[in-house]
Amino acid sequence: MNRRFLRLAVSNVMVALTVVAVVVAVLPLLLILATLIAKGAGSLSTAFFTQAPAPVGEPGGGVLHGLVGTLMMVGVASLAGLPIGIGAGIHCAEYPHSRLSTAARFIADVMNGTPSIVVGVFAWTWIVAKQGHFSALAGSAALGMLMIPMVMRTTEEMIKLVPNALREAALALGYPRWRTSITVVVRTCLPGIVTGSLLAVARVAGETAPLLFTALGNQFVSTDLNQPMAALPLVVFSYATGPYEEWHTLAWATALVLILVVTVLSLLARWATRSRFTING
Repeated sequence: MNRRFLRLAVSNVMVALTVVAVVVAVLPLLLILATLIAKGAGSLSTAFFTQAPAPVGEPGGGVLHGLVGTLMMVGVASLAGLPIGIGAGIHCAEYPHSRLSTAARFIADVMNGTPSIVVGVFAWTWIVAKQGHFSALAGSAALGMLMIPMVMRTTEEMIKLVPNALREAALALGYPRWRTSITVVVRTCLPGIVTGSLLAVARVAGETAPLLFTALGNQFVSTDLNQPMAALPLVVFSYATGPYEEWHTLAWATALVLILVVTVLSLLARWATRSRFTING
């Protein structure tokens, strides 16, 4: 009886500790959301999303320039970074013992642990300094460099979950190796790859440091990738550090929008994992 009571007591204590750990992990996010909603929700309106910034001292204005810039730079970064990252992940998973895969895996791990500001300095040195001016294209390149290793490692881990029996069955039917990888293996783990890609997009969408060294920012709506361009993280940074109270209010609202964008992408990633494609034996 004493041993049974002791086991129950230990079990209850461990369950309580896990509950406390979950609360501690979630509480900061809830506090951040509550603060952003309290200070930024009142500034959200149609004009906030459809108008450019108003001149200093005048009421109104919005962050259309930041929305357009974020969509363009993250979009260009995704067009380059996602195919490269997915392709590299497929190669590393299908040929895990090759020297190229080993080197790529090591570099990806190093890049994932590298501060984003270092990537920004690298992009400034090799793109901005050589061009002689800041540009959205340089910002997209920096974001793409951050995206590639994340997508690559996620893709590799997802493909490793696919049973070898599926590969063997496809090869036995006469499929070539490349077609087996694309139409059988990748299709089977497609939800996981999509999830990793969306999370990578959400991660780079909130990066500020690389864009300070590359895109720099712009107070006007611009679609020229060869010129400085605004982005939501840059808007938050410039408005939060500005001397005007109107800017501070817009900074809170922009931060709320940025959090909502990341949340939507994360929800899309969760939805993708519930697709009809599943990995099973």
